[in-house]
Amino acid sequence: MLGPVLAVLTFLVLGPLSDMADAPGLRLIILADLVYVLVVAALVAREVARIVASRRAQSAGSRLHLRLTGVFTVVALVPTILVAVFATITVNMGLEGWFSDRVSRALGNSVDAAVAYSQEHRDDLSTDTLALANFLNLNRRATVLLSDGDLRQLLSQGQGRIQRGLQEAFIIDGGGEIRARGESSYLFDFDLPSEADLAQAAEGQLVLIEDRRQNEFRALMRLNAFPDRYLYVSREVDGSILALLDETQQTVQLYRQLEADRGRVLFEFGLLYLGFALIMVMAAIWLGLWFAERLSRPVGQLAGAAQRVGQGDLSVRVPEERGDDEIAMLGRLFNQMTRQLKGQRDTLVEQNAATEARRRLFDSVLGSVTAGVIGLNEAGRVDFMNRSALRLLQLVEQRDSGLSLSAAVPEFAALFERLQKSTAEAVQEEIKLTRAGKQESLLVRMAVRRNAEDELEGYVVAFDDVTQLVSAQRMAAWGDVARRIAHEIKNPLTPIQLSAERIKRRYAKDLQGEDKAKLEELTEIIVRQTNDLRRIVDEFSKFARMPEPETRVEDLARLFREALTLQRAGQPGVRFDFAIPADPVMAELDPTMIGQAFTNLLKNGGEAIETLQEKGAPKGHVPQLRGALTATAGAAIITIADNGIGLPVDREKLFEPYVTTRDKGTGLGLPIVKKIIEEHGGTLELLDAEPFEDGAHSGAMARITLPILPNGETA
Repeated sequence: MLGPVLAVLTFLVLGPLSDMADAPGLRLIILADLVYVLVVAALVAREVARIVASRRAQSAGSRLHLRLTGVFTVVALVPTILVAVFATITVNMGLEGWFSDRVSRALGNSVDAAVAYSQEHRDDLSTDTLALANFLNLNRRATVLLSDGDLRQLLSQGQGRIQRGLQEAFIIDGGGEIRARGESSYLFDFDLPSEADLAQAAEGQLVLIEDRRQNEFRALMRLNAFPDRYLYVSREVDGSILALLDETQQTVQLYRQLEADRGRVLFEFGLLYLGFALIMVMAAIWLGLWFAERLSRPVGQLAGAAQRVGQGDLSVRVPEERGDDEIAMLGRLFNQMTRQLKGQRDTLVEQNAATEARRRLFDSVLGSVTAGVIGLNEAGRVDFMNRSALRLLQLVEQRDSGLSLSAAVPEFAALFERLQKSTAEAVQEEIKLTRAGKQESLLVRMAVRRNAEDELEGYVVAFDDVTQLVSAQRMAAWGDVARRIAHEIKNPLTPIQLSAERIKRRYAKDLQGEDKAKLEELTEIIVRQTNDLRRIVDEFSKFARMPEPETRVEDLARLFREALTLQRAGQPGVRFDFAIPADPVMAELDPTMIGQAFTNLLKNGGEAIETLQEKGAPKGHVPQLRGALTATAGAAIITIADNGIGLPVDREKLFEPYVTTRDKGTGLGLPIVKKIIEEHGGTLELLDAEPFEDGAHSGAMARITLPILPNGETA
């Protein structure tokens, strides 16, 4: 608001009111203009610096602010520059028209005409005055004694002779007193000449007096023939022409002055316009900056808020501008949108948290059960597997998810096909499968999964590893069988043996030669077979009635070393390579039973190597047993590996009585060892051994896990 006011005041002071304005007021206005320009320029510079800094900092809305500022600046400057150029050209063209040769000649001719008119009257008046004065002087010289009355007649006579427009004629003395007056000369119309005129006339000059107020020229001249007498005459002229002459002369003088000062006028005009334009441009730029700030600030705030929303911050709000324009409405709508989005997201987060909690509970429950669970969609493709299913079936979730059940677990395909074809809601079957060279027995149950509308959604496959259960059932059955066999067979063995020996003693002395030898051979066979049966029955009895362990604190490492010492002596052709810690590994156990278990496992390793050699060992095969005893927190792990014949696929059956890979074995060694380990709270596993050398034959490995006492505990 101050810029236009100062511009108008400056224009008035330097233009229309320049004659009325005093110097201090003009200086004050110009000083105010200067201060205004400097202050607004400083504000504009500061604003521009802030805009540039914001742009370099990549602030939201800075690019739009910079563009708007540039547009408004160009809009303010370009019209001003164009108007300045146009005004300068126009003023210059106008001045050129004013100061043309024709105007100059016209003004000169007007002045010359007015001067000629005035000069003509002057010349006529001078001529008439000189003629009348000469007439009077001649008559005075002719008549020495001439009174004032005679002078009056003589003046009227001379005035009549001249008749050139002399209006009045007077004879006055040096004091201005009238001594004689001519025809049509009246006292009331007499204008006394000034003392300066009289003094100039006394020196003999013809004095011309212009009285433009009364539209007349007067002439004063001393009469040389008369003492102290002056001729004072007047002539009527056109006063408008004389006034026009004055005006024309003043105009010409002003014109000459303006023509001389044309450059200065142009400079002053340009300076005035520059000051005026500078004030208006500064005001326009400041207004443009203010408007650009007002326009870009909400847009920048919206851009920054939108960026934060894009990063997930839905709590951001922008200041709502007052008004009903689109920008203010956009801010209000943006805040409304973010509030709605935040409410919807909070609802979704709560629902997702509840769903995630239920899912975690579901996963935790399914992940904690030992049974495997597989979820199938309605097309029979896998879309869920718990940890037990992945472990039991050796599956990979990322690889096998989305596969059909027949592709993921081919062993389950027949049972699943049966479920799809039947009208039953569930089917169940025990299925045997082999994973990682190990055969397992799984009890598999498949059921249909339906939604609330009783529509098919998919299937659920649940299964559990019943290998140990089946093995335990078989072991229990074998124990019962062993007790019955021991009871039913052991009793008649002694009579049979005694009878055979009695027959040998009774009839051998009565026979001779071949019959006697045959009798002795047959009775020895009966006794030997009876002893074999007794040994078998004893082993069955021992398996069926395994004694309870008599535990005490012993060094497990020492027991393992003693078993190795005995087997090294019993298997001289086998190389032993075992790592046993020197420090004691204390455990609460039955040393006799544990020593028997170690001995049986080492013996089985040697027998597996012997079996491989009998069936044809690979070239360069070196019989070898390897193992180690490793003590961990609360448990000891003993491994015994060989490079013998290896394990069959259904290796779990090796823990059943009378299951053996050797022709001469009874099949009771591993079941007894397993029972000993389990009664000590440990586990026994049969695994494939890693090849001892690259490309070498892979044998079997037994891994025992037994609980031990913590360090420092001895009882």
